[in-house]
Amino acid sequence: MGMADTLPMNPTGSPLAGAALDVLAYGEPMVEFNQTGAEGGRLYLQGFGGDSSNFAIAAARQGARVGYFSAVGDDPYGAQLRQLWADEGVDASDVATDPQAFTALYFVTHDAAGHHFHFFRAGSAASRMLPSALPLARLRATKVFHLSGISLAISPTACDTGLAAMEAAHAAGAKVSFDTNLRLKLWPLARARAVMTEAMRLCDICLPSLDDVTALTGLTEPNAIVDHCLRLGAGTVALKLGRDGALVADATQRHRIAPHPCDPVDATGAGDTFGGAFVARLVAGDALLQAGCYAAVAAALSTQGYGAVAPIPRAADVRRAMSP
Repeated sequence: MGMADTLPMNPTGSPLAGAALDVLAYGEPMVEFNQTGAEGGRLYLQGFGGDSSNFAIAAARQGARVGYFSAVGDDPYGAQLRQLWADEGVDASDVATDPQAFTALYFVTHDAAGHHFHFFRAGSAASRMLPSALPLARLRATKVFHLSGISLAISPTACDTGLAAMEAAHAAGAKVSFDTNLRLKLWPLARARAVMTEAMRLCDICLPSLDDVTALTGLTEPNAIVDHCLRLGAGTVALKLGRDGALVADATQRHRIAPHPCDPVDATGAGDTFGGAFVARLVAGDALLQAGCYAAVAAALSTQGYGAVAPIPRAADVRRAMSP
C-alpha cells in the first residue's frame, strides 16, 4: 500500500502538509535527458533524477510515507517535478520555489564503458538552500531523515543545511540515513573526505558504495569498509557492490547478498533504488537480511529500463521477482 492510499490528499494529488512521515529526503531534484540507442544515439528520453528524489520515489513505491525537502526554480522543469511527486505520492509541501534560480538538468550518455553523466546545476535553486529553511516541525514527525554526499556537495549553504538537518533529526528522535554518492566534480577530495566523514559519524543508516569509500579512505575490501563505517558510528551499513550485490551489517550480524539476475540496459539510479527500498523495508519492520535481499532485487529490476525514475519497481513487482 502506497502513501497515496494511506494519507488524506489535497486537490492536486499531494498528501496534505503536516502529516507524519516514514522518510523525509533532502537534496537536489533534477530533470534528466537519457540517451537511447535510437538514431545513432541522437535521441534522448526526458525523465527525472536527482539521487535523493530517486530515493524518495523508490521508498514511496515500496509503500513508505515519504516527503521531500528541497527547492526548484519557477520554470517548467520545476513544475514537472512537482507533478511527478504528486503522481508518486511524495509530499512536496517542503519544496520551495526560488524565482531567482533554475531547476537543475543532466544528460546521460552510454558507451561500452557504461553510463556517463553531464550536469548543468551550478547555481540551481536547490544549491541555494539555507539552514533557516529547515522544516523543523516535519523533522519532528518523521522516522528517518535521508540525504547524500551530493546533497552536501552542491554548495556550502546546502551542506550547512544538510548537516543542520541531521542534527535536528537526531534531536527530534529520528534516525538519519546517509548515502555517500561521492561526486568529485562537485568538490575537492579533501573537503569531501572531511564533510562526508562527519556525515557518516552522524548517520544511523549508512549506504556507501564501494568506489566511494575506496576514494575516501583507500580501503578496498568490503568487510574492512563495513568495519570502518560501523566504527564511525553507523548502526546499520548496507554496502552497495554493484554487479557483485551488497553487504549488509550491524553490530551483531553481517550478510553478503548475491546480485539478483537481470538484463540491465541502464544502471542510472540503481543505487538510489537500493537505498530507498532498503530504508522503506527497515521502517516497515523487516530484519536486516530481509531488507537487504528486497533492496537488491529492487535495484536489479531498476536497471532493466532507461532513466533513473521510470524503471523503479513497485512493491508488487519486487515481490513477484522474489517469488520462487
